[in-house]
Amino acid sequence: MNTKLLMTSSGFFMAASGITLSFFPHEILQFADQKPSLVMDLVLQVLGALYLGFAMLNWMAKGNLIGGIYSRPVAIGNLAHFLIAGLALLKAAFTMGNSPFVWALAIIYAGFALAFGLVTFTHPAKVKAAV
Repeated sequence: MNTKLLMTSSGFFMAASGITLSFFPHEILQFADQKPSLVMDLVLQVLGALYLGFAMLNWMAKGNLIGGIYSRPVAIGNLAHFLIAGLALLKAAFTMGNSPFVWALAIIYAGFALAFGLVTFTHPAKVKAAV
């Protein structure tokens, strides 16, 4: 699997999520039909910082050999994040019914979880040197 593409795409996804959560917490709460408050704004901004940090980790590790025993903490961290959040989103999607936004997020998270599961539990492909 092309881990550089996986790390880059997950990094961009998390960076976009982090920037959105950091700068638009009030609007996100209104979109979710929740009453905005200072505490919830702060929680979403801290969550945005977490996403930005994870995005930077993936961006910085995109050139590393990942898979099997190589860069295992990075692979396991991503797998845990996308698997746990993906399962929560799938549960919410089935519970909420017709919410295309939640379904889209659930599918994206499930895709990243499957990809990071594959990367975590398989050995990386060897790159053949040019002669």
